[in-house]
Amino acid sequence: MPRQVIVNADDFGLSLSENALILQAFESGVISSATAMANMPGFEQACELARQPLLDGHIGLHFNLSYGPPLGQAIISRPLFCDAYGQFDLNLSRYCLRLGSKDLAAVEDELQAQWQHCLDHGLRPSHLDSHQHVHNIWPIGELVARFAARQGVPMRLARNLGANLTMPKRIFKTLLNRRMRGLCGATADYVCTPADLDHAAPPEHGSLEVIVHPLQLDGDFGDASLMPGDSLTQVLYKRLAGVPKVAYGRTARVLTPVEYGDVH
Repeated sequence: MPRQVIVNADDFGLSLSENALILQAFESGVISSATAMANMPGFEQACELARQPLLDGHIGLHFNLSYGPPLGQAIISRPLFCDAYGQFDLNLSRYCLRLGSKDLAAVEDELQAQWQHCLDHGLRPSHLDSHQHVHNIWPIGELVARFAARQGVPMRLARNLGANLTMPKRIFKTLLNRRMRGLCGATADYVCTPADLDHAAPPEHGSLEVIVHPLQLDGDFGDASLMPGDSLTQVLYKRLAGVPKVAYGRTARVLTPVEYGDVH
């Protein structure tokens, strides 16, 4: 069994309804951290909620290059990232290995703008990941890793567990993760979704991050990666009962034990 697990909810700030659901997941002990989308309609409320003791210090930045309006100006004119209306519309191969200097500068400007937007709303992100895993694109991953190192926060590695990872994908992700880990700290050694956990046992060592996108499920929680009606709570309990759940902060701390099944 892994020595500890981080259960991180993505998309905090996406909408008011998403915020309410993620807050419930915190209160029920299902998740230990979340990452906020700085350019989404529910962001300001998410920052207010992040001041609550249960969330304080455990909210990161969900860097977004693929949905909604950018916060910076430089990236608007870059056709690889934005459409003619100035909205994100990512047109970049997942296996892109190089970006031109203007595109890289625009990405860094946007990352800085989203980070600063957090600071301006009283939120100092505890960690970094990205919407639709755009930091798994090699040059973006390097840029985000260097930025995370400068800010003194860890970042999520590329998902490296799951039955659908072909050998070429495993090799690519192994090399990418080695590179990102060399540039900054990682949130965990292994990264997976609830569906990955449902299909196979967790790693026998190291630390694990489970990426969740909670759904409402009759007094319980489902997840976007699971089959409709399947319980996120039960998957976590089945695979990770007894594994300490940790939250982010200046140093990781173990949360007050809450049974994965204790959802009301």
